[in-house]
Amino acid sequence: MVTEAVPVLTISGATKNFGGVRALNGASLSLFKGEIHALLGENGAGKSTLLKTLAGVHRLDSGEIILDGKVFHEGSTKLAREQGIAVIYQEPNLFPDLTLAENVFAGRQLQLNHGKFVDWAGMQSAAQELFNQLGVPLNPRSKARGLSIADQQIVEIAKALSLNAKVIVMDEPTAALSSKEVERLFTVARGLAARDAAVVFVSHRLDEVFELTTRITVMRDGATVGTGITLDLTEKDVIHMMVGREISDLYPKTVTTPGQVILSVKDLAHDGLFENISFDVHAGEIVALAGLVGSGRSEIARAIFGIDKYTHGTITMNENRLAIGSPSESMAAGIALVPEDRRQQGLFMAASIAKNVSVTVLKRLQRGFWLQSKSEERTATSWGETLELKYADITDPVERLSGGNQQKVVLAKWLATKPSLLIIDEPTRGIDVGTKAQVHSLLSDEASKGLAILMISSELPEVLGMADRILVMREGVMVQELSRSEATSEKVIAAATGAVTV
Repeated sequence: MVTEAVPVLTISGATKNFGGVRALNGASLSLFKGEIHALLGENGAGKSTLLKTLAGVHRLDSGEIILDGKVFHEGSTKLAREQGIAVIYQEPNLFPDLTLAENVFAGRQLQLNHGKFVDWAGMQSAAQELFNQLGVPLNPRSKARGLSIADQQIVEIAKALSLNAKVIVMDEPTAALSSKEVERLFTVARGLAARDAAVVFVSHRLDEVFELTTRITVMRDGATVGTGITLDLTEKDVIHMMVGREISDLYPKTVTTPGQVILSVKDLAHDGLFENISFDVHAGEIVALAGLVGSGRSEIARAIFGIDKYTHGTITMNENRLAIGSPSESMAAGIALVPEDRRQQGLFMAASIAKNVSVTVLKRLQRGFWLQSKSEERTATSWGETLELKYADITDPVERLSGGNQQKVVLAKWLATKPSLLIIDEPTRGIDVGTKAQVHSLLSDEASKGLAILMISSELPEVLGMADRILVMREGVMVQELSRSEATSEKVIAAATGAVTV
């Protein structure tokens, strides 16, 4: 609940250029104490640049930021924290070999005897009190290594509380969380607002936005295009502001007639991960692996592609049995894998867009012993046009692209191999609604041309909207197969959780 009529933070006329690219174009934002405020926009809309300015990473070229009635000092992460800004990223950066208490007070340890000694007991006691306030059973003496993403975020939030942060930014905090972890995070966020913090919630999941937030600000092309009370807006209103156009069909699935069996998995097992997994994927068919996080879906994909070995069973492509644990053989057989973590597993972030797109087809582009950069650039440019990739220069590092455009680069890299089977893990995680529609359209088009697709997704609407068949996983076991016509949200959830439908 908003407790004051005067904003605790006001950003006005914010502009920022990176070379020839204008990332912010007169953007504005106002935040009040006690509110949870959604900041939305397509990838590349300027959200990250605006938030990195608040975090002290960037300085504005022009514009003004007022925090608690004072001019905000930009360009220093340390100063940003001292002024009352805390940013909770999707993937927190804790020190794995320090305790949770040490992480909470990293760089500003409590001291005894005029700074001669570190007050270890005091830090542990203070951290425990913070965890108690947040309602989470964490041990401040435990090491951070091995902590779940959800618990790492809680440690970061505890750090923000210890700093008496006035503004707490949560940047895509739910992307890697289970439904129970999301519920806990929402409870914590509401508690922060109840303590008069202004919470900024960045997410591409509109259902979460409408459940959690009190106000919404939408950005497009570096500018703020609208702000409104959440209860006064609809998803259609927000989508229209985000993309500047109507999206008539987010799931443009073309109904196809499945062809021959491309992939056949028989009795696949890996001790402790999954067991007795059997299914086929036909040409022109989109088969979805559904289930809760940790149910074994990604592990099956990794085994099929050869990244991980398995202890029992067979995998065949076009009736040819694949060797265990050989990605090169899987690629040669026509399998492509778009991994869930595109930044760590799918891209060379410092390399150019051209090199990332062409890395899977280098032999095709070689002339004798030489690889001409122009060939790489032509290949990447062609795929960029096909996928409507947004970039300044094809030779730019891929790390400069928005998340949605990075996902398109990974897709281009693998589609360039002309695969028979595309395995795609969380195809639209962390990307905006406009790019989601583009990715879905691309998958549907490729399937209509005969590509077999095995899709792993935690987004139930995506599973129901795009799949011809749904294979539901629970605790490493495939518990149900549903056709497109018989699948419902209730049936998938019941199978994934072991619940009994009424």
